[in-house]
Amino acid sequence: MSLKNTILIVDDDHEINELLTMSLKREGFQTVSAYTGVEALRAAEEHSPDLVLLDVLLPGMDGFQICSEIRKTSNVPILFVSCKDEATDKVIGLGLGGDDFISKPFSPIELIARVKAHIRRNNMPQKPEEQMDETLVFDQLLIDPATHRVLVGDKPIALSAKEFKLLFHLAKNPNRVYKNEQLFSLLWDDVHMGDTHTVMVHIYNLRKKLEKNPAKPHYIRTIRGVGYKFNDKSIELAE
Repeated sequence: MSLKNTILIVDDDHEINELLTMSLKREGFQTVSAYTGVEALRAAEEHSPDLVLLDVLLPGMDGFQICSEIRKTSNVPILFVSCKDEATDKVIGLGLGGDDFISKPFSPIELIARVKAHIRRNNMPQKPEEQMDETLVFDQLLIDPATHRVLVGDKPIALSAKEFKLLFHLAKNPNRVYKNEQLFSLLWDDVHMGDTHTVMVHIYNLRKKLEKNPAKPHYIRTIRGVGYKFNDKSIELAE
């Protein structure tokens, strides 16, 4: 692993911070440690890290607030590392633009594997389908991959990078049913590195942002016992 890859570790527990630092340095990463929200934002600006490991429970500014601030200027991968394992916390964290959620206590081996996979995915060149500049139009939904712009009617919808990628892939392949594992592999490039429940969280967040009634979704349908598909009615490419 090249030393150019710098990991920002944000955790107020000094023992955990040191454990993560040692584990990552053994794998050839550079590390920067922060123990508060203010330190984290300053370090993110000064060091431009390649990935952020971010605790949720911090003194003063919590991890969710830090994530929101970082997302205003950067698409760096953000992995929440937290003792808070409730589904609502995962929904909040991923909805704010986080890329993954790792629960404490964690296996250092698993954490390193996820860090490597996220950095590898982030550094990979775009696939041809991601480079297409066609704007997809579906009923009141517009998806423009060239500018990462999404509109519902005339209303712009703010999506995280992974939410956009998931939506665009489903819409680009209408009526095709995808299993959770397939979508997880698409977004994270390593199907065995984490919990595929993360896909469900991203689908949930997309429905909240796109649907008039998220409980009865029109665009992204659930195929019970199989996975998800994009509703294929009236889809067309904008000229």
